[in-house]
Amino acid sequence: MTTTPDASAATDWWRDAVFYQVYIRSFADGGDDGVGDLAGIRAKLPELVALGVDALWINPFFPSPMADHGYDVSDPRDVEPVFGTLAEFDALLAEAHEAGIRVTIDLVPNHTSDQREWFQQALAAGPGSAERARYVFRDGQGADGAQPPNNWPSIFGGPAWTRVADGQWYLHLFAPEQPDLDFTHPEVLADLEQTLRFWLDRGVDGFRIDVAHGMVKAEGLPDVDFDEAGLFDDHGPGDPRLDNDGVHDVHRAVRRVMDAYPGTMTVGEVWVSDDERLARYLRPDELHSAFNFRLLTADWDAASLRDAVVHSLASVEQTPAPACWVLSNHDRPRHVTRYGDGELGTRRARAAALLQLALPGMAFLYNGDELGMPDVDLPDEALTDPVWERSGHTERGRDACRIPVPWSGDAPPYGFTSGSDTWLPMPAGWAGLTAQAQAGDPDSMLSLYRSALHTRRTSPLVRGGLTWLPAPEGCLALRRDGGLVLLVNLSGAPVSLLPGDVLLASADVTGGTLPHDAAVWLRD
Repeated sequence: MTTTPDASAATDWWRDAVFYQVYIRSFADGGDDGVGDLAGIRAKLPELVALGVDALWINPFFPSPMADHGYDVSDPRDVEPVFGTLAEFDALLAEAHEAGIRVTIDLVPNHTSDQREWFQQALAAGPGSAERARYVFRDGQGADGAQPPNNWPSIFGGPAWTRVADGQWYLHLFAPEQPDLDFTHPEVLADLEQTLRFWLDRGVDGFRIDVAHGMVKAEGLPDVDFDEAGLFDDHGPGDPRLDNDGVHDVHRAVRRVMDAYPGTMTVGEVWVSDDERLARYLRPDELHSAFNFRLLTADWDAASLRDAVVHSLASVEQTPAPACWVLSNHDRPRHVTRYGDGELGTRRARAAALLQLALPGMAFLYNGDELGMPDVDLPDEALTDPVWERSGHTERGRDACRIPVPWSGDAPPYGFTSGSDTWLPMPAGWAGLTAQAQAGDPDSMLSLYRSALHTRRTSPLVRGGLTWLPAPEGCLALRRDGGLVLLVNLSGAPVSLLPGDVLLASADVTGGTLPHDAAVWLRD
């Protein structure tokens, strides 16, 4: 039986919703093994209600050997025992819905685990078999086929091809334990549709689609002149691994399934830099929405931030989709750290929160954003991300932004687990960063987020479109049609407030001035 938070709610509830990303390993451990789980999410639902988010996005919790912490899925229609059981997921779904919070989950269609039964069958069946046709197997180059089929690198470092015992090679855009599926095979698309229906029938409200621009590769798998960093880092055109036109047929198939479940939605991870190409994913018969990473990648200056907003809005202007704003996630350095770390990064992150939450469209918070969590510089022996090994220890990977969330207490593990250790080590000195410490402080990051989310959810001021306003040099000023005015000061000196009543500020604005690296919401 499916459950929804409010059966009478509009089917497009997601258009201005605030989603909270739960990186399940790092959110809360309901036991003592130091790994976050479904029980931990259930226990912290009151915290999420108090924060004021509308929906969750839960990173993969499916059965997995954990070569890439769950993004190597061995069974897309079950729960990894480390995280709990299917019954526990059903209970979480019901409890979240009862609390008025919708639940979206990760979908990982581009690849499977090498331990999935399909891939094991492909290895056993041999070249030319129907089983092998579900994946991208090719003969190698050279007289004895000892060279990879083409020159593609893996996004995680090293070659994108691995040779098997019978001499053929298989493609993996990520780790060798993550073989890519071939979406020209009808069974692959049918399996994806089965996975969608499995979770939709349980009552999930939508999906975040991993690598949503990667399921279809360029015809013929051509060599390409990759630069030293790889085209993926630039998200530019011409990368034959990603953003090929055939991927849109996959999204149309997904949308046909979603349309049979009114009120559900998809958001795609689409790393493309061109506004028009991103817009193609947002046509009426494709994705409901897609992350635009311009705000996440923007420098902390007025020109870069304004450019990010302008391009993000332009990319959706001719589509049915809303803009989708994100500052941090499990793959990128946290914005406190990007903006300078310490007191400087925190001050800027407070201002960025008011910028993000004032913009029209959807917003995604990464667990710990509301606490002002920074990245943590881990010792080499603590690193677990496959990027570390695949890059030959030249890239440290993404562990630094995946540290477990501190909940309470004055020393590790800060209430994250009832055990003594956590899957990634937590640093000393975070007593003031915990949710418990911040909840009682009206000037804390947590209190700022709670106030902003409450205002965004309840005030008619935070509605409608966006108009840019004249602003002092080095500042951003905009007005929502409902009457909310945002002023962000990046000028290097205090500036006078714009006219209006102060609703919320990231720093002290007594005296009628806004400090540098601060933002304010005003009632026009």
